[in-house]
Amino acid sequence: MRWVRNLFGLAELCLESVCPLCQRSTARVLCCDCQQRLYCLRLAGSEQGWQPPLPVLAWGAYGGALKRAIAALKYEQQTRLAQPLGHELAQLWLNFAASKKKSLMVVPIPLHAAKQQQRGFNQAELIAKAFCQHTGLPLQSHGLIRSRSTEAQFGLSATAREHNLAGAFELGEPFKTKSPQAVLLLDDIYTTGATARAAAYTLRRHQISVYGIVVVARALSSVRTEA
Repeated sequence: MRWVRNLFGLAELCLESVCPLCQRSTARVLCCDCQQRLYCLRLAGSEQGWQPPLPVLAWGAYGGALKRAIAALKYEQQTRLAQPLGHELAQLWLNFAASKKKSLMVVPIPLHAAKQQQRGFNQAELIAKAFCQHTGLPLQSHGLIRSRSTEAQFGLSATAREHNLAGAFELGEPFKTKSPQAVLLLDDIYTTGATARAAAYTLRRHQISVYGIVVVARALSSVRTEA
């Protein structure tokens, strides 16, 4: 009957949410158009930086819809975006690098406690949870702590970023009692790499092997600089 069909139609409409990037109605986290815009920013294997001293695997180029999605996650409380971003990054890892090493523990880059309290969450940790759900790798959210509040990295030169992060990280309590065999760092964005190098240095200083870092987005300038 027509009223039954109308009722089911209304129920389907109520189950739909709003795409956080374009505000269109969608049954998924992102609408099809925004999802396609994200896919256009995926990096090819030749654009990756999986090489010493700190290998980097990035899902996409930092710009356009991907930059907008990360900003919405971090600054607009759109935490549900962590799920698709984490799952896409996980699929990349499974396709590209999972066969390289099995016994890895995932450690998200931490925020300072005051900043995390202000924001309400650590976006890298949320992405890491989705990443680990899909890859099956273990997660240790407290392997590192950010013991010193630092100036925002945006707008700083590469040298200033390095100085800004010197001594900013410390080993977390879980790793003080039992060190993992190897760590895979995870973050939302990789620009100059100063944050990743500072985190890796802290772990390596305590004889913890850092296999590399996986990130949702990477500034293409960082790829060209390291090439």
